[in-house]
Amino acid sequence: MKEINFLLILCLLTYAVNAQKNAVNQYNTIDKKALAIPDSLTKNTTDIANYISTNFNSKSDKIRAIFIWIASNISYDLENIFTIDFNETLEKKISKALITRKGICGNYAALFTDICVKAGIESYVISGYTKQYGYVSNLSHAWNAAYVDSTWFLFDPTWGAGYVKNDKFYRKIDDSWFKVKPNQFIKDHIPFDYLWQFLYYPINNQEFYKNNSLENKKIQFFNFIDSIAVYQKLDSSSKLIETIKRIEKNSVRNSLIIERVIYLKRSIENNRITALNNELKLLNELYNSAINNYNIATRKYNLYIDFRNNFFIPQKPDSTLKNMLDSVEIYINKAKELLGKVKFEDKDNQEDKENLEKSISTFFIEYKKQSEWLNKYFTKSKFARKFMFYE
Repeated sequence: MKEINFLLILCLLTYAVNAQKNAVNQYNTIDKKALAIPDSLTKNTTDIANYISTNFNSKSDKIRAIFIWIASNISYDLENIFTIDFNETLEKKISKALITRKGICGNYAALFTDICVKAGIESYVISGYTKQYGYVSNLSHAWNAAYVDSTWFLFDPTWGAGYVKNDKFYRKIDDSWFKVKPNQFIKDHIPFDYLWQFLYYPINNQEFYKNNSLENKKIQFFNFIDSIAVYQKLDSSSKLIETIKRIEKNSVRNSLIIERVIYLKRSIENNRITALNNELKLLNELYNSAINNYNIATRKYNLYIDFRNNFFIPQKPDSTLKNMLDSVEIYINKAKELLGKVKFEDKDNQEDKENLEKSISTFFIEYKKQSEWLNKYFTKSKFARKFMFYE
């Protein structure tokens, strides 16, 4: 699944019941079919996505089906609104929502994007903060973006599922949070990273606080389409670095933004440590594989030597003798190839690696002597071969 960096778990569910855009549900046919999915196919996102892809052709219909299924089946988890688990994986967020049929914004958003991607729709999870009745919330939030009909649209399946009143969740589908244009969505949702505003003239945090969401063409034009294309090609740490630059450039205004930057910087360090550990793990795997190939080569060589010391009795064809020794070289060369990819930073590990290389080189010399002897053996008559064992 694609995800914008990492999600903060703190989320906000709107406490207001927004008026529906249309008195008549224009999606009635799609919704009915989407909600008819058998319960047995709702245990994982792959089955849900397959059902949607089978029953709907266009991306517009698919994404409506995804939105309405999530909004109709996942309830807001009030008990865990303040629960923070920075180590929770996206897979865990998704499985928890499907098993319990509950979630906070991070669960809603992760579920939405995962089904979208598996149904062939480009989608991202976006994190930021929101505003209600003109006042900025002190809780972070997560929502979604998806590329449909050659345009970026925004979705908030959490707010679209219902509302909270007197510490109780009430389900009420709100289509005003479905397929919203970026210039409308920015009025009450601002991402930490302005890349995901999908605006050529993104607003900054101060403007959001002042309820000013109008396009300001006096600022520098921002080609978000090209910027997203560049972002997609970056590795995970580079994505985090560029995200931090944009967040800080858009002015650090509140504690949520400050916490976000701190968290992203910590994530970069965690990525660095993880990368080092993965590299060391790979080096160890290569090194151990080299040892394994070397050990196989020596075992095969010893079997050959034992057979030679027994005067090649019981008698075997020359081709079999040749294969016995040739297989030794195959494993020697494989061990040398693997070791060539290993370079430990640790001095002791590097010394062990160099000692193994010396052992393999010495062994290879002995192997070559036996190979030359055997090739000479093949040129002799049956009578002359007997005397070669005593040379």
